[in-house]
Amino acid sequence: MTQNNVLVAQSGGPTVAINSSLAGVIAATVESKNYDICYGALNGVTGILDERYLNLSQLVEQDSTVIDQIKTTPAMYLGSCRHKLPNFEDDVHPYEQIFSQFEKLNIKAFFYIGGNDSMDTVLKLSDYAKKINSNIRIIGIPKTIDNDLCMTDHTPGFGSAAKYVATSILEISHDTYIYKVKSVTIVEVMGRDAGWLTASAALARNEYSQAPHLIYLPEVAFDKKQFIEDIKKQLETTNNVIVAVSEGIRDKDGNYISAGETAEDTFGHAQLSGAGKALEYLVKEQLGVKVRSVEINVLQRCASHIASKTDLDEAFAQGQKAVEIASEGITAAMVVIKRLSNDPYTVEYGYAVIKNIANEAKSVPVEWINKEGNDITQELHDYLLPLIQGEVAINYHNGLPSYMNVSHLHKRSEK
Repeated sequence: MTQNNVLVAQSGGPTVAINSSLAGVIAATVESKNYDICYGALNGVTGILDERYLNLSQLVEQDSTVIDQIKTTPAMYLGSCRHKLPNFEDDVHPYEQIFSQFEKLNIKAFFYIGGNDSMDTVLKLSDYAKKINSNIRIIGIPKTIDNDLCMTDHTPGFGSAAKYVATSILEISHDTYIYKVKSVTIVEVMGRDAGWLTASAALARNEYSQAPHLIYLPEVAFDKKQFIEDIKKQLETTNNVIVAVSEGIRDKDGNYISAGETAEDTFGHAQLSGAGKALEYLVKEQLGVKVRSVEINVLQRCASHIASKTDLDEAFAQGQKAVEIASEGITAAMVVIKRLSNDPYTVEYGYAVIKNIANEAKSVPVEWINKEGNDITQELHDYLLPLIQGEVAINYHNGLPSYMNVSHLHKRSEK
């Protein structure tokens, strides 16, 4: 009897929750009456081109705890890539390769877990499938700490990263407050075009600490002179000023505030670093107070030890939803979340057409940024707070988190 199998892959930057979506796909496939085997392609779409797969259903058969282990393992169990497919009108060869592999493995549904660039791949594969009249269902499952995918309330991975950023700001404030001298600490947070993650720093505020005292997002033009004035004003009432800035802040002319030149990735996005360091030099030169910059960098992406339970649960549910809608005949779509209420926090899962999502970006609404451009409003705070709720039980071994073995990703390939 012909099998009806599914294939899943992961792409783009890692998050705490992307493996939870993978676990959701595996679990739903194992329980499905419509599909037989769940295969995983290693290193995104390049794994299909290179014919590198794992039989994920077999892993579950061998160890029933695998799904729970994958759910709490950070980054990508299947590995990632940043591979931009050409338009099939320009080069059809990779598409022929991919769909040949689909046929070889009896794939009836393909799930791609990733961010904005990954949804570009979903769109291109969907368009090619339509052109050749393929009945393979192609579904995008969202993830990104940037929270910048359109048509969905928020994205898996963001809540856990937001929780890490807010926790780091709170801990930095404790470290900073012990000194009586005037000081400025600038914390640089990831976010090239959207300031959602930097905005989440505001969640660190409590009854005894108002850190971060200033927040700067890329949605508002950054003015160096005003920044110095903002710092001066804060120093009048507190010894220790803590500032959260997005890596993508730029001036009114669109120039990045950076300590060096930027390069571009394969999708043409600027590779940013150094906004915090540039502002550190500026404060040191203009104000002469003790100042340091902290670049959280990749630490905010895969901190499973402080993951948001809400985030992981929603990511798992979206993986399950992808299998469900594929079995219903849906294709060329991405799973989305619709928020029904903030308090109590409730959501529902659905899907949106991929052409309305790929290559688009969702910014922080300007009305959720204060008129001075150096803080967020209560509305944004209320949007963010539910996403970091709940703690995840992590298994430990010899004092360290015990995650899934990912040696299949870094062993040298034998030709």
